[in-house]
Amino acid sequence: MPDDPQRLSKVVAGLVPCSRREAEQYIAEGWVRVDGQRVEEPQFRVTHAQQVEVDTKARLQPVMPATLLLHKPAGMSTSEAQSLLGAAEHWNGDQSGIRRTKAHAVGLQALLPLPPAASGLCVFSQDARVVRKLTEDAALVEQELVAEVAGAIAPDGLARLCHGLSRGGQALPPARVSWQSETRLRFAVKGIAPDAIEWMCAQVGLQLTSLKRIRIGRIPMAGVPVGQWRYLAPHERF
Repeated sequence: MPDDPQRLSKVVAGLVPCSRREAEQYIAEGWVRVDGQRVEEPQFRVTHAQQVEVDTKARLQPVMPATLLLHKPAGMSTSEAQSLLGAAEHWNGDQSGIRRTKAHAVGLQALLPLPPAASGLCVFSQDARVVRKLTEDAALVEQELVAEVAGAIAPDGLARLCHGLSRGGQALPPARVSWQSETRLRFAVKGIAPDAIEWMCAQVGLQLTSLKRIRIGRIPMAGVPVGQWRYLAPHERF
């Protein structure tokens, strides 16, 4: 019947005009409003009485897998922190140029997880290349962490942190460790998981009071606020 509600994607395809698939992408990327309200579901049905508008600035982005970079708060596991990857937590300083779509939240893998007590940079990705880099080649990717510590370090403690500790009968890979202040150590490590830092500190007389990851490979956390995330830009590489 002429007055029956129609799928929004069909209406948008006629307005632009474009293919049905492109219409669905316009909708998913948030370029379409129905009676002034943004609608992101292509299957949404509209009547002839409703006003459908496509933003005049609408430009479709390439359909590519997404990688999200989150500043995880302390006190959450990495899997729990994945709940923070919604629209409300998307950092408004994101310079990637990528428009968020609901599809970017599907099939994300958490990579290089942090201990629950730690904060800092966490990676969630749909991109097979990124997943492979941070799993199969993870031991080759440097992680930079800042550790707040208490106690008195052993006389040879700093040297042992850099190269001299064994765990489970196996020597840990060399690390670059330096003092940033009287209570703060900087760790730059490859092949050492963040959850080993507390144990490393304990071996030289120090108590770890907080841990924050600030860089993975060539990607810094930079200005992303706690509890917010940004996209990995197309030109960025770990």
